[in-house]
Amino acid sequence: MLHQQRSRPHLSPSSDTEDTTDMSRLLAPRLAYFAGVARTEHVTRAAREMQVPQSTLSRAMVRLEQDLGVDLFARHGRTVSLTPAGRTFLTSVERALAEIERAADEVRADADPATGKVAFGFLHTMGAETVPGLLQAFRADHPRVRFSLVQNYGEAMIERLRAGELDLCLTSPVPDAPDLVARRLDEQKLRLVVPADHRLAPRRRIRLAEAADETFVTLEPGYGLRRITDDLCREAGFKPKVAFEGEEAETLRGLVAAGLGVALLPPPAVPRPGVAELTVTAPRAAREIGVAWLDGHPDTPPVAAFKKFLLSRRGSLLP
Repeated sequence: MLHQQRSRPHLSPSSDTEDTTDMSRLLAPRLAYFAGVARTEHVTRAAREMQVPQSTLSRAMVRLEQDLGVDLFARHGRTVSLTPAGRTFLTSVERALAEIERAADEVRADADPATGKVAFGFLHTMGAETVPGLLQAFRADHPRVRFSLVQNYGEAMIERLRAGELDLCLTSPVPDAPDLVARRLDEQKLRLVVPADHRLAPRRRIRLAEAADETFVTLEPGYGLRRITDDLCREAGFKPKVAFEGEEAETLRGLVAAGLGVALLPPPAVPRPGVAELTVTAPRAAREIGVAWLDGHPDTPPVAAFKKFLLSRRGSLLP
């Protein structure tokens, strides 16, 4: 049986993208109804199975055909059968509905209190020791909660928070923005790291102004530690002469060990040979570590549990 071509629905888009969007909005609410009728080939039976009024289902199928501009069913009294166009449409509809169901299962699983997922971001310098220790302690009481871990610098993580790609992040400096909630958790002292054979290496303490003539190796602009380094040097009365910029604190420590400069860095997870680490007495050299999340963003149970855990570590976050 040949299907009859219907007049197409009147849409007035300004682009192909808008055309697709408008058609999707028209069709989406009726796809499950269509699949139910196609499966049973009987409107009354499909209405009973889906627990909707038969009149609602019949109107939905007529409107669907009108929106598409083709006949999907051949009608034989109370029964229906799919036209060739209907069979073509059903294949894609079943695939789309299965994908929607898969997505629904995934988000329900991620929100499960016992086995859900937390998207957690943190600074590179916290990846070797701090974060593994935190996760180990948290999973003692939540052994099946899953984590998606992202290491990055502070500004990049804030962008991912705003994009909805992260639930929480550990960062420094602690952000101050109207769309974020941030809580200070701990403080980490910074040291002036110099080569082991450097003239300052025998010292245990130093005023940062004494390093004004040194060449510095630093993180790239945009990193929180770079901003802190620039601010501390400015407070000490000089602008650092930067020879190398990198993305990893331990890479900078290696550059210092090679005699390529000095650096302001947090303590290493494991002592690094070839360098001396000096306490900075003035100005006060430290960075605040905090946790941040998007204001007004609803938490799933696993995210809420991990957030509560992090806040309970205030003052004892760092090993």
